[in-house]
Amino acid sequence: MKIYTKTGDSGTTSLIGGSRVQKNDNKIEAYGTLDELNSFIGSIRDNAIDNETKETIITIQNKIMNCSSLLAVDDKFDISKLPQITEKDISFLEQQIDKINNNLPDITSFILPGGHPVISACHISRTICRRAERNVISINNNNKENKLVIKYLNRLSDYLFTLARKLSKDFNVNEIEWKP
Repeated sequence: MKIYTKTGDSGTTSLIGGSRVQKNDNKIEAYGTLDELNSFIGSIRDNAIDNETKETIITIQNKIMNCSSLLAVDDKFDISKLPQITEKDISFLEQQIDKINNNLPDITSFILPGGHPVISACHISRTICRRAERNVISINNNNKENKLVIKYLNRLSDYLFTLARKLSKDFNVNEIEWKP
């Protein structure tokens, strides 16, 4: 399979189902942002972090790919043929958040991002995730699958914030609280 097809040279791309749209279409922006998010999350995994977190990140990266495929369809395509995002996927993130939070001090203020490159990568990923969530909201159209994607991304941004806090503890980095 060739990497280049030359079919996008005029500024359009194909959706799953065959229709072509401009590369600046809201759907393309949404799943393109998920691609960016997945890349940054991969950079978290590339660091010296515990294996359980790495496995969780791989699970998350696969779910982000599922989200992307759900967004990359045209209105004619039978979405049930694609891997789905389910309430179970959202519960998985909630369980991970709760598990991490049980070992962290209570949060009393906003925390300034930074302190270590992997912690910064978590915060960058979190903000990209929030942008992806906004992008999906802009194309929602009351689509049941997109509503689950929005919910998943909302929870994922919470997970990434919690992961940044966990890694601060793991790397013995002081969290700097916002002082207004």
